Amino acid sequence: MSEHGGEAVSAEQARRSRLYDYVDASEPGRQEEAEGTARGRREFAALLGEFRRTAVLVPVGEGDAPLTADFGGVRWIYAFSDEGALARFAVARGEGAREWVYQRWLGARLLDAAVPAVGVPCGVALDCADGDEGMVFPPVRGVVPDGVAVDVDGGTGDVR
Repeated sequence: MSEHGGEAVSAEQARRSRLYDYVDASEPGRQEEAEGTARGRREFAALLGEFRRTAVLVPVGEGDAPLTADFGGVRWIYAFSDEGALARFAVARGEGAREWVYQRWLGARLLDAAVPAVGVPCGVALDCADGDEGMVFPPVRGVVPDGVAVDVDGGTGDVR
C-alpha cells in the first residue's frame, strides 16, 4: 500500500525527502553544545574516579552513623576533603565551637556500601560549605550501584 495511491515501494527504493537534508544539518551551536556536554561528562568521570580512590572525612553522630541531610527528596551524606573543609562547614552551621567526630572513608566505600545501606535515595555531598568548590555525587547510574540508582528501574535494570 502506498501513501498517495501509487504503487508500493520498498524502503530501500523510496526517494528521500529533501527535508531530511535540513534535519541532518547541524544547528548553529549544536555541535559545540554536544562537545561541551561530552567534555563535562569526561571531567565528571575523572572527578568521580578520583573521589572513589580518595579517603575523605565523614562526620559521624550517635552510633557512628554518618551525618546526613535531606534535600530535594534525596538524603545526602556529608563528606569533606580535609579538616579545613569540615571546619568551614561547622562554622557555616554556627557549630564551630563544638567537637566534631569523624571517620576516614574511601569514597568508593561511601558510594558502594554506605549509600545502599541508607534505604532511601542517597548521594554524597563533598565539601558542601565551599560553594563552587564543592561537589555532589547523586544517586544515579554510574555513580552508585544500579540497585539504588534513582534513574534505573530496580526490577528490570532499565534506565528510566
